[in-house]
Amino acid sequence: MITFLHGKLVASLPTQVIVDVHGVGYEVLIPLSSFDKLPAPGGDVTILTHLTVREDAHLLYGFMTAAERDLFRLLIHTVSGIGPKIALNLLSGMNVVALRGAVANGDVKALSSISGVGKKTAERIIVELRDKIGATGAWEASSAKHSLSAADQKINDAILALMALGFKQPEAHDAVRASLALLGPDANVESLVRACLKKGA
Repeated sequence: MITFLHGKLVASLPTQVIVDVHGVGYEVLIPLSSFDKLPAPGGDVTILTHLTVREDAHLLYGFMTAAERDLFRLLIHTVSGIGPKIALNLLSGMNVVALRGAVANGDVKALSSISGVGKKTAERIIVELRDKIGATGAWEASSAKHSLSAADQKINDAILALMALGFKQPEAHDAVRASLALLGPDANVESLVRACLKKGA
């Protein structure tokens, strides 16, 4: 399995890039969300990859963040009828936070507005992914609408971490606020989460 490529970015289009790794050129298919994060051609780049092997081709899909690749894999491995092409369309049509929020909130209209995704496909994505994305996706989407200060971002990250560990949103929020009061404003996310877990809040 090829898990990432690190080399020179030779060429980039909104749908694909070519990366020179020690004299070997790799063609990598990418979503628009990753294209926006690429350096200028000629620059060094590290792209996280997912390799799909078909009878007629070996295809590399590339992502600039782990969150994009994780969601891509979740889509193609979990949702029946979703292949790499539609998964890339979804990530091109929405960023990761918005996509997770649309699933968590059951927003069929937003998902079906993306190229290649009809109403039935959107409904299937919601049904099959909602439990895996859950309340965390809705919280992320809600938080992303507001520009957060560094302190609020830290609190937000700690709440998301606790929700990923099974806390309900109100419990996570209260636990983080209590830990912040105890540890002080200089506490980092890891310290806040550990303090919350120790208290068993």
